[in-house]
Amino acid sequence: MPASRTTTTLPPPHTDVLIVGAGPVGLALAVSLRQLDVDHVLIDRDDGPRTGSRAAALQPRSLEYLERIGVAQRLVAAGERGQGFRVHDRERTLLHASYAGLDTPYPYVLLASQETTERHLLRRLRELGGTAYRGHRFLGFTPDFPGITAVVARPDGSLRSVRARYLVGCDGLHSAVRTAAGIGFPGEAPEQLFALADVRLAPGADGLAQDGTTFFLSRAGMLLLSPLADGQHRVVTPAAPGSGTLGTLGPADIERLVAERGPLTGSIRVAEVVSASTYRVQERVAERFRRGPVFLAGDAAHTHSPAGGQGMNTGIQDAGNLAWKLHTVLTGAAPDELLDSYHEERHPVAAELVAFTSHVARLATLRDPDAGQRRNDLLAAAAATPGIPGWVAAKLAQLDTGYAREPGDGSPRVGERVSPLSVPQASLRWTLALPGRGQQEHVQQQGALTVRHVPGLRTPLLVRPDGHLAAHGVPSEPAEVLSGLDRYLPLPTPR
Repeated sequence: MPASRTTTTLPPPHTDVLIVGAGPVGLALAVSLRQLDVDHVLIDRDDGPRTGSRAAALQPRSLEYLERIGVAQRLVAAGERGQGFRVHDRERTLLHASYAGLDTPYPYVLLASQETTERHLLRRLRELGGTAYRGHRFLGFTPDFPGITAVVARPDGSLRSVRARYLVGCDGLHSAVRTAAGIGFPGEAPEQLFALADVRLAPGADGLAQDGTTFFLSRAGMLLLSPLADGQHRVVTPAAPGSGTLGTLGPADIERLVAERGPLTGSIRVAEVVSASTYRVQERVAERFRRGPVFLAGDAAHTHSPAGGQGMNTGIQDAGNLAWKLHTVLTGAAPDELLDSYHEERHPVAAELVAFTSHVARLATLRDPDAGQRRNDLLAAAAATPGIPGWVAAKLAQLDTGYAREPGDGSPRVGERVSPLSVPQASLRWTLALPGRGQQEHVQQQGALTVRHVPGLRTPLLVRPDGHLAAHGVPSEPAEVLSGLDRYLPLPTPR
């Protein structure tokens, strides 16, 4: 797939949605809006997708959404399937979180570079008639009721104003949109420094997990090994204080780290270090994901330890949550207040994720060997408890992410994810799932609804375009559901 180049055309002066940042989150949002026929402009300061792996894992929940926008199957063909996560202390398996039994059409973690993900999203955007304005830098905005007017610097340095009803910052940790909107980004930057290298191994390497990511928690320290696409492996380990230069890991260093902290049996030889760097974790969540006509998504809204491969995946779910709500409001089917539910649903998810990954990172990087041994013994005991490995797998796969407000009583809960194995997905349309007769599923389109007659279903379900349950026990007549669709929107509770 050829690399994109800086566009020489001017972005239009008016649009419904201005998206700043054409990484995986911004591209997922742009593809979704284009599929929904929502006018938008996507800009990015870089000339094209940045090379390298960076985020290297797509979780099942992300693949479920990417299927809705026509990208998942191409990514699956381009990546490698990992079977889950393992935790070892060199000689024994402490925990194996297998994805094999998960309730999803994608029971694996897809190992694909962020660059690959971006290129396939960009390809899909172009198929739908969209584009990314590369080399365009967001400088700021002024309120322009009911939206904003943004100032954008073009590649030649000239300035362009773009008036938009809504502005979405998908522009990363140092988000210019977040800064311009005056949204706080509280949190902390732990002192722990990590070294990361993507390598190619010489033929004959053994002892490394080939089917998923493995954390080694030895007395010498933590080491993460993960297969990547194209025959590469990723190595991550805490870096010594003061080691700050980027790209300092060489083949001999990696071989030594694996020998000291990795599997006791087997050996490796590193043929090539493809890339190496150090990074410091930031653990922050924006105070607000919405302020008036401005929204934040992805790393602009939340950033955390990369433990478990959660960051890019959470951002893709941000895009999926926001896209259909923007469409619903812009088409006049719902009041602007519907967009407040973006913050109400996604902010708690991000806050919980930051807390979870922070806890995992701190446990993995214990410096006291005796405390590390107690941690390992507790992990092994927990893994032997029925249900714990499955719970860990579902959490890492993000299949437990939901917005239900009420405790479960055995019936479907509004806001929960609806498994595509129970109710097959229907692009970015609403789905009315009705109990079916016989063994064959029957599908029909009626207005904004895809109506599915699903064998074995106990009660009618109404599923949102992002795959979460809007209501259960709804009328079985599509026309009746359509006429009162606004009753099933997640409008914020009056305060």
